[in-house]
Amino acid sequence: MRTRTITIDQLHDSRSLVITRTEAAAALGIDPRTVTAGVENGTIPSVRLGRRVVIPREKFLRLFEPET
Repeated sequence: MRTRTITIDQLHDSRSLVITRTEAAAALGIDPRTVTAGVENGTIPSVRLGRRVVIPREKFLRLFEPET
């Protein structure tokens, strides 16, 4: 499987509604299993579409915005 390199800035510029766990992990520079753990424990928002789990891009990005 090919690893896709993506950055947070590219996620901000993307028009996609959802991202994969692999894309989220690449943007954060962490292992995809860490993202999976976050999805499973509810700290990372996700949507199950049949057997597939995707992450709403806007909700994911809001996790990393500075709090005001």
